Amino acid sequence: MAATKKILHIAVAGNIGAGKTTLTTLLAKHYGWQPHFEDVDFNPYLADFYDDMPRWSFNLQVYFLNSRLRQLLEIQNGQQSVIQDRTIYEDAEIFAPNLFDMGLMTLRDFDNYKTLFGTLSKMVKAPDLLIYLKGSIPKLVDQIQKRGREYEENIRLDYLKRLNNFYNTWIDNYKDGPLLVVDVDNLDFTTRDEDFAAVVAKIDAELFGLF
Repeated sequence: MAATKKILHIAVAGNIGAGKTTLTTLLAKHYGWQPHFEDVDFNPYLADFYDDMPRWSFNLQVYFLNSRLRQLLEIQNGQQSVIQDRTIYEDAEIFAPNLFDMGLMTLRDFDNYKTLFGTLSKMVKAPDLLIYLKGSIPKLVDQIQKRGREYEENIRLDYLKRLNNFYNTWIDNYKDGPLLVVDVDNLDFTTRDEDFAAVVAKIDAELFGLF
């Protein structure tokens, strides 16, 4: 009897502007995976958050947490291999702690959020492969400016820097499953086929060990 092909859950993580959505789209097409994208264009809190972070930080984080939990439950109950744009762990390990440290989320809201995440995280499993797109601040800023999203025009440079620090700490201590770190500073998946091929080769090398 032929072996059943394993259903995979691949996740792409990285700071704002790292290229998560672009790479997710390209890999979904290349491998025939089902893409699950971050809910940005229809997020009812994002624009308000960038205008007034202290007021909307908790609302935004709960929205993202709920959205990604719903995605993960669909992935775990599905019958297709999936690639996910951003993970549920980034909310808890990077964005919420950063908001709290910057004084943009109250201790009461942060404790409430951590408790909620702790409860919900028991319902989901880590991805079969986590791809982390690591980029410097100049690269991230360049990418953000190129895509020209109006609500991102007010992102503060210190905010991006702090997120990068949290990301690097999280990745340095990530032990939940296989991890592939891709340095995006000198890569352009969109216009250079050889750059995308190099990333695919690294993913292939990681995935062969998953079957």
